Amino acid sequence: MKSAIAFSNILLKDMKNYYLKPPNISWGILFPFAWMLMMFMRTKSAFDIAEVFPGILAMSILFGTTSMLSVTITFERKARSFERLLLAPVSMELLVLAKITGAILFGVFNSIVPLLVSVLYFKADVANWLALLSGIVLLSVVSTLLGLFIAVSAKEVFEAQTYSNFFRFPMIFLCGLFVPVLMLPVYIRPLSFILPVTYGVDILRFSISGTNFMPAGVSFSLLAVFCLALFYISIFNISKKWIK
Repeated sequence: MKSAIAFSNILLKDMKNYYLKPPNISWGILFPFAWMLMMFMRTKSAFDIAEVFPGILAMSILFGTTSMLSVTITFERKARSFERLLLAPVSMELLVLAKITGAILFGVFNSIVPLLVSVLYFKADVANWLALLSGIVLLSVVSTLLGLFIAVSAKEVFEAQTYSNFFRFPMIFLCGLFVPVLMLPVYIRPLSFILPVTYGVDILRFSISGTNFMPAGVSFSLLAVFCLALFYISIFNISKKWIK
């Protein structure tokens, strides 16, 4: 019971204090929204919504979650408030889980607008709604943990955003958001396969148009493995770098 109360209080505090911070608005909301408009309005001729739908969803989630973590982690570290949380009688795993849940919800929320625009306005077909919703949640989780892994090393918000951009922008092109992985040069593809977002995008493609290049079960399994690995690596980094 005490753990549940601690979890909810940390989550609500983060949502209240950090959701509307300027870096979240600029990088987490406005940038994906502007990219979405650019993709939807890129040409006056007809285009296949199924080609851009998965990429827009994935980018909205990726930028939303990593921006949230960049703000949350760096502000917590600067104010030394995370150290105070360590005094609470809860485990490190619960603390980290509470810190990342707000970013996961932010990523899911960020996916709603492109999802509604694509389905209701552009009449995009969804082949498997359960796989789509599961993919959105899993991609939000793995993107959040990737953002946590990156942001733990930063001391200021601009540093965290810079580090995040170093990974985010290449992933737009390497992870199959708008260019299918199998169309990339052969010597670049290995980079795609070591990035967890690749498998999240492949699940989205499977659920929307069935154009996935890997079996959906394999992508789900690999995403789960990446989530567990990033979670415990991040806990190790926090223990090493934050706890003196």
